Amino acid sequence: MPAMPNSPPTPKMTAPLSHSVVVRTIDPSQPLQWLGRAWRDMTRCGWISVVHGVAMALVGALMLWVAHDRFWFMAGAFSGFLLVGPVLATSLYALSRGLERGQKPSFSVVLKTWLNWQGGRIQVWGEAQWRLVRFGVLLALAGTAWVLISAGLITWLAPVPIPTPMAFVEHVVLAKEGWLFEAWLALGGALVAPIFASTVITIPLLLDRKISIGQAIAASWQVIFANPLPMAIWGALIMVLTFVGFATALIGLVLLVPLLGHASWHAYRDLLDVTGLPEREKN
Repeated sequence: MPAMPNSPPTPKMTAPLSHSVVVRTIDPSQPLQWLGRAWRDMTRCGWISVVHGVAMALVGALMLWVAHDRFWFMAGAFSGFLLVGPVLATSLYALSRGLERGQKPSFSVVLKTWLNWQGGRIQVWGEAQWRLVRFGVLLALAGTAWVLISAGLITWLAPVPIPTPMAFVEHVVLAKEGWLFEAWLALGGALVAPIFASTVITIPLLLDRKISIGQAIAASWQVIFANPLPMAIWGALIMVLTFVGFATALIGLVLLVPLLGHASWHAYRDLLDVTGLPEREKN
């Protein structure tokens, strides 16, 4: 089936990235529309979307179990979760792409995305799958580095051991002396901001089109430069909703993970015109 035209609602202007990709400029309110469209995708996919949230909630529970008396680890792991989230939502992008093409959502889409499952068995991975894997490994390494750096910073500079969230609030966030909390935020921002800029549309683009990792990252950065305010709002929404998911004893992640995953696909479709690039696959 040929790809549907990539024509989001009323773009104001476009900025050329290359002869094949055009970056669109959007309104600051657009991220809220992505969430609305994502909710419609969730209702159409049903349990297939929700199972992604359940899986991520279980991963979060494992993180909490590992960090039950080491809150410094949990603080870093939360940010690491944000870093690797775009890769973990890959099959949600595939589901939204299928809905866009008029295909019925099914769990076979998930199997195909992660295992290249076709014809009742796992097929040999091609270069497209390995590009996604390589990019995912890069993000996982970045997330691991941040967890270790965050843990080292809090352990080294905190005046007392930080075993619980309340201890973190009392001795780091509300500390009357020192700049540990400010340093922790600055360091996290210095790492998370460029990674967010490098990933905001990269995974959906790699899933959808034949393009190199370097070109996809360049497109992601161009999106940020062309839409600084909408992208700042989108990044804040991702962070706040992920925090809500953790703060609700992980129950919120069951719905928020698929919501953000589907919304990220719609972000990609609104922000880029990629009709000049060949599709990664034709089915």
